[in-house]
Amino acid sequence: QVQLVESGGGLVQPGGSLRLSCVASGSIFSMYTMNWYRQVPGKQRELVATITTSFKTNYADSVKGRFTISRDNAKNTVDLQMNNLRPEDTGVYLCNALGTHWGKGTLVTVSS
Repeated sequence: QVQLVESGGGLVQPGGSLRLSCVASGSIFSMYTMNWYRQVPGKQRELVATITTSFKTNYADSVKGRFTISRDNAKNTVDLQMNNLRPEDTGVYLCNALGTHWGKGTLVTVSS
């Protein structure tokens, strides 16, 4: 069973930055494709960024050029660096492994 724990959310002004981190249990983390999703009340959960086992990355159009996903297999972590944040980036950010395992999420609020 994979367990995921996110951290790093908070309140930030528009144009600011945050770095989210997700720690995964399990000794085969390097074999997981990892994802960050965003959940906004009343809207469908949105895939924000993906990093594969070969470190290939993919991003939603809305965050390209502003967000960067990275992973450290030695530490079992996957991070999401978010720059130039916008109010529409507000939401609960959830870490996902293999498409099937979810963390509880961390809240990001972008507001002045």
